[in-house]
Amino acid sequence: MTRKNLVGTALAVLTAGLVLAGCGSDSTGHDMGSTTGTTSAAAGAPSGGHNDADVAFAQGMIPHHQGALEMAKLVQGRTTNPRLLDLASRIEKAQDPEIKTLTGWLTGWGAQVHTTGMPGMDHGADMPGMSAAELDQLKQAKDADFDRMFLGMMIRHHQGAIDMANTELRQGSNAEAKQLAQQIIDAQQAEITEMQGLLPTG
Repeated sequence: MTRKNLVGTALAVLTAGLVLAGCGSDSTGHDMGSTTGTTSAAAGAPSGGHNDADVAFAQGMIPHHQGALEMAKLVQGRTTNPRLLDLASRIEKAQDPEIKTLTGWLTGWGAQVHTTGMPGMDHGADMPGMSAAELDQLKQAKDADFDRMFLGMMIRHHQGAIDMANTELRQGSNAEAKQLAQQIIDAQQAEITEMQGLLPTG
């Protein structure tokens, strides 16, 4: 039983390393943090080496990322702003692989995987920028109104992810989880700066 668990966890860690390597090579044009050697680091990682904070980070970040993906998918057909369309595409390309990585870790750790459920469900008031009412308003907005609302919501949403990642850096113990947390901070802070520059002035 123990041997089987160790093998399963090792496979999950290997898989996570490969997914992270793919995420690190994403052509976002942003500094995704130090991803060099991610695969080898994950492959050589011990099968254990995680704590409750690592589990909480993965469990919380999966639905949080899914919320960002749901918002990003709303961009098509609601705006013609090429910079916003490009940003939404990059968010999808970066965060979807991270969801797969986090899911693999939780599976390997024998922990429950939390998701948001079907798109459009209430994500709860504790998820910045993602209340059901705000999401409904975003779905009904178009053009400049959509752009302004999307950017404001996504900035708050990204800040929530950065806060969660900073908690992981302070309290987590798993090296790969902390490395991903730093990548999230670097990438999403860069996107916040970009989005603040896209917000209309006046």
